[in-house]
Amino acid sequence: QVQLVESGGGLVQAGGSLRLSCAASGLTFSTFTMGWFRQAPGKERDFVAFIGRSGPGTVTSYLDSVKGRFTISRDNAENTVSLQMNSLKPDDTADYYCAAVLPGYGKNWKEASAYDYWGQGTQVTVSS
Repeated sequence: QVQLVESGGGLVQAGGSLRLSCAASGLTFSTFTMGWFRQAPGKERDFVAFIGRSGPGTVTSYLDSVKGRFTISRDNAENTVSLQMNSLKPDDTADYYCAAVLPGYGKNWKEASAYDYWGQGTQVTVSS
């Protein structure tokens, strides 16, 4: 059974930093594409970042508004994927979710529907 558990959320001032982590179990972690999504109250779940399966030239992608501020990474030895968030803004306030899927052709990794497994989320609040 696949399980994803997020941690690292909290309350920070604008301009501050947080590092989110997602611990995965029940899967061959290095072969999975991992994503981060976020959802503010009353809004849809939006793509934040993804990282492809481990190997040379691993692909990453980011929401335009977080480029240069957020960095996604993975540690296969620990079966974790992280999201380093710097220069946080109030608009970054949301519940952040980790997601996983075994890569395949025809997938759009920026769409939540592409992912098969989800964590329960961790809350990030950025005050002005």
